[in-house]
Formats: sequence, C-alpha cells, structure tokens
Amino acid sequence: MSSQSGGHDVELFVETPDYDLICTICQGVFRCPVRAACHHIFCKKCILQWLTRCRQQTCPCCRKPVNQSLIFVMFKLSKVIGRLKIKCKNKIRGCPHTLALSEQYCHSMSCLFELIPCPYQGCRAQLLRRDLDAHARHCEHWSQPCHMGCGTVLSHRTQAKHNCYRQLRHECEARQRNHRAIAAALQRKMRRMQSTMADMRRQIGLICESLEVMEELEEVEEEDLGESSGSFSSSNSSS
Repeated sequence: MSSQSGGHDVELFVETPDYDLICTICQGVFRCPVRAACHHIFCKKCILQWLTRCRQQTCPCCRKPVNQSLIFVMFKLSKVIGRLKIKCKNKIRGCPHTLALSEQYCHSMSCLFELIPCPYQGCRAQLLRRDLDAHARHCEHWSQPCHMGCGTVLSHRTQAKHNCYRQLRHECEARQRNHRAIAAALQRKMRRMQSTMADMRRQIGLICESLEVMEELEEVEEEDLGESSGSFSSSNSSS
C-alpha cells in the first residue's frame, strides 16, 4: 500500500474483507468511509484527493458529477469495519495477537513488540518494548532520581557510590556556604551604603555652612549700604 493511501491494508486483516468494503480508488479497506450523491462509497481522504486532481469533479466509478458538500460520512459502516479482526502490525517481529481494528492504537501503546526509542536522553537505541528493562540495566545514558527521595539524579556510575546522608550533608554545607557568601556580600554593600550616606551628610553640612556664610555676608552688605545711605543724607541736610 502507498504511504499516501487512504484505506487500511487488506493484508492487515485476519480474514479477507468483503469486496463491498474495498475502496475502488486505493484498493484498501475503507478508512472513514463517505458516500457521494451517486451512492458510491470511498475513503474520505481518497475521494477528496481524487476531486482535487480531477478537473471535472466526477465520480471515479460512474463519472457523474460529485459535489464535496454532498459527501456524507457513513458512521455505521465505520463501526462495522472497526469490529473486523486484524493482525498486530508487529506480527513480523513476533506479536501473536489479533484484535479489533478499532483497538489498534490502544494495542500499539502497550504491545511488547512495538519498536520504540530508548527513553533516556542522549541514547539513540531503537528496541522492542519488551527489551526496554534489560536495556535500561546497561544503558550508559540511564538516569533516575534516588528511590529514597533525596532528590539526587543517579546514573549507573554513581548509583553504587551514592549515600543519601552524605549527599544531603554536602548539599546542606553548600547551602550554608552560599548563605554565608550572600550575607557577606550584603554586609559589604551595607557598609558601602553607610559610607556613601556619611559622605552625603558631610556634603550637605558643607552646603549648609556655605549658605549660612552667604546669608551673613548679605546681612553685612545690607548694613553697610544702610549706614552709607544715612551718612549721605546727613551731609546733604547740613549744607
């Protein structure tokens, strides 16, 4: 079957499906069957692709015009097809199970013969699901949190040497060192701020002193001006 086929591969079924369940376009068993106005049935994907490629928008069986808005999904037929027995797609790898077509996805999620990638980051191995536990015991990328709950992520290399008490003590000491370093940094920052504030207070004091001196000078100048003007007035009156 082509990877672009809309239907199910006939070879997938335990018993040969009836001819009435075969799509005339892809020659597979109907997947999401739809019926055109002319009563011919096709896979939904197949007929839509056919109409996209066909300039005249006609039925591939009878050549009558087909309107996409008049294509209806056949739900009952879908349920009938869903009950047909199929072989597991992993039969070639040894899976002996047969199941209803509608159960194919659920089975593939638990099938022991499904080919899956190793779940551990960095490992590129592809293996059967049934071999995953055996692979994990030797995978150099294996890792998982300590089962005692200390939170340490272990590898095969570190698992044998791991001691929860020692690990927690090291983490506690590391946190204490970090806290002491933060406290020391805050103290240094506080001292710098205090020094800056002291400089600001000194500068403000100098500014205040300068303002006081300027005010005193202004008062002296005003008194001198007053005395000068008084002397000038007395000399004019006597003459």
